[in-house]
Amino acid sequence: MKAVRFHEYGDPAVLRYEDVDQPVPAAGQVRVRVAATSFNSVDGNIRGGFMQGPIPVRLPHTPGLDVAGTVDALGEGVAGFAVGDPVVGFLPMDKPGAAAEYVLAPAEILAAAPSSVPLAEAAALPVVALTAYQALFDHGNLQAGQRVLVNGAGGAVGGYAVQLAKQAGAYVIATASPRSADAVKATGVDEVVDHTTTNVADAVTDPVDLVLNLAPVAPEQLAALVTLVRPGGVVVNTTVWMPAPSDEDRGVRGIDLFVRSDAGQLAKLVAQVDRGELRVDVADRVPLADLAALHARAADGAVHGKVIVLAPTA
Repeated sequence: MKAVRFHEYGDPAVLRYEDVDQPVPAAGQVRVRVAATSFNSVDGNIRGGFMQGPIPVRLPHTPGLDVAGTVDALGEGVAGFAVGDPVVGFLPMDKPGAAAEYVLAPAEILAAAPSSVPLAEAAALPVVALTAYQALFDHGNLQAGQRVLVNGAGGAVGGYAVQLAKQAGAYVIATASPRSADAVKATGVDEVVDHTTTNVADAVTDPVDLVLNLAPVAPEQLAALVTLVRPGGVVVNTTVWMPAPSDEDRGVRGIDLFVRSDAGQLAKLVAQVDRGELRVDVADRVPLADLAALHARAADGAVHGKVIVLAPTA
C-alpha cells in the first residue's frame, strides 16, 4: 500500500510517499481502508521531534491522528463492527497513523461515521471536535445560561467550540480576525471581537464563566484573560507549552487540556452532525501524495481551517 512516513525527525522534507506492507490486524484491532485523514498542528510537532517525551513514536512513523474510512478486516475478538462499515476515530498518538491507504485501529476508539456528510469529510471531526467538547464539558463543566469566551475562534477547534457551546445554551463571545470573522459569525456566536484592533480584556465588559483559549497569545495576554472570569470560573488552555493561569484568591482554576480519544463522546458528536446541530467544515482537500507540501504550508502559517488528506482510491 501507499503511505507517507518519516524515517527521521526534521522539517517537512523528511516526509516520504512510499510503498509499505499492508498491516494485519491483531486481536482487538480493526483494519480500516482509509478515505481520509486530516492535518492537525500536533502532526508537525511530532514530525519535528518536539514531542518525543509525551508522544514517543517508533521510526519510521506514519502521521495522521484522524481517520475516516471503511472497516476492511477484523482482528480476533472484535465485535460490533462488520467489514464495510463506515467509521471514524481518533487514533493512538504513538502508533502508526492514517496517512496511508490502510491503518490499524483499536476497535474501542472507533465510532460509526456520520451519514449526512461525505465519508472523507468526516476526517475533519474527531481530534478537533473532541478537543472542543472536552474543553467545554469535561473541564469547563459548561451549563446552559453561562457566558463563554472562545479566544481564537477562527480555527478548526474554535468552530466546533462555538457550535457546541451554543447548542448547550451558553452565551458565546468569540475573538476572530477579519479573515475568519464571517465564518465565526456563521456558527451562531453572540458577539465577535476583532482581536487585531481591540484589546480583548477591554471588549469583554461583563464577567464570563469560562474562557477557552485556543490562540498562541503572549503570556501577558493569556494572564489578562483570567481577569475576565467570575470567581469560581475556569480558564481552559490548549496552548500547552504555556501553562494556564489561575487566580487562587478568586477561585478561578486554570486547566491545560490534553485531548484524549473517546469513542462514546465521538458518537455523540456524530449524532449531532446527523441531526444538523453540528456543521463539519472542510477548508481544503489535498491528496496523500501532497502531504509534505501541506506540512510545509502549515509551517509557514499558510493553513487556515481544517484540511483533509485524501487517500488514493483503488
